Formats: sequence, structure tokens, C-alpha cells
Amino acid sequence: MRTFAYCRVSTSEQTTDNQILAIRSAGYDILDERVITETVSGSKPALERPAFQNLITNKLEKGNTLVVLKLDRLGRDNIDVQQTITSLLELGVKVISLDLPVSDLTSSEGKLMLQMFSAFAEFERNRIRERTIEGQARAKAEGKKIGRPAATDTRNTVQSHKAKGLSQSATSKATGLSIATVKRHWN
Repeated sequence: MRTFAYCRVSTSEQTTDNQILAIRSAGYDILDERVITETVSGSKPALERPAFQNLITNKLEKGNTLVVLKLDRLGRDNIDVQQTITSLLELGVKVISLDLPVSDLTSSEGKLMLQMFSAFAEFERNRIRERTIEGQARAKAEGKKIGRPAATDTRNTVQSHKAKGLSQSATSKATGLSIATVKRHWN
């Protein structure tokens, strides 16, 4: 019986080091080659994430254990987490999430706990979405502009600096535009 860890972060500025340390501190002495790390948004379904998909397809076998530090490492919405756990159960893999009072998600108590926590997490995301929409409506009612600011006409800016005889790099410095943007609008 082999034990694997799955550690995920959403951005390249983050690191999985703390997740790995916490899993090992909880008593799971997992070999480095069995620690699967990934940088991908939690909103992307688990079974569509390259490293997780490779883990399920090529590494996990019946009787293995998969440990995650937190349930949200597997997914953010109830449906995705449920599908992921179901897929793992069908493979005969024991799933452990260290942030839950009942860490073994494959036990009866764990399945109940998983459903409750997932439902609460989805409820909270929906409330956040509702509050965001309400805030946008309030801002619109107050006359505030919502959304991305209008793009400036960089082509005219670049062309006017070119007409003054400035070089591309001087135009970039003078306008605060990247050199790539200047080059794109140069001709």
C-alpha cells in the first residue's frame, strides 16, 4: 500500500512547501516522488488538471491512500469534489483530508462530513457572488462606472512620439508603455 500527497496552489507566487510540511507533520511520511504538486486554479475541475490526471491515470492503484491538507485542494465546488472523491473510491483509493474532523473521506462519517462541508463551501461562494452583484448594482445606482477602464489609444500616442523623432526605447520610457506595445504600434 502506497501513500501519495496532492498539493495544489493557484498562482506561481505561491508554494506547496507548507502543505507538504503539514502533511508530513501529521504523520504521513510520504516519499518525495509520491508528492504531487501543481499550480492551477481550484476552479478548474480536478480531473482536468494535468498533474492530478496523471496521478489518477498512471500512479494510483487499488489500496493506495491519497492525502490532501485541505478539501479545497481537490476542488472548489461541491459537484467537482464529489466527482473526484467518487472517482478515487471507484479506483479503491482511500482519501484523507487533514482539515476535517473525520479525515478519512472514504468512511461513512467521512462521506457525510464531505457532503456537509462541500455544501457549506458552495453556499458561501454563492453568497459572495450575490454580495458582489449587489455591490455592483449599488455602485451603478450611485453613478460609478463598473468594469474595466477604457483602453487608451496607444497607437496615436506611439505615432505622435515617433513623429517627434523619438526612438522606440525613448518612446517606451516617455509613455510608460512596454517596448512590445511600442513596437506593435510603430508602423
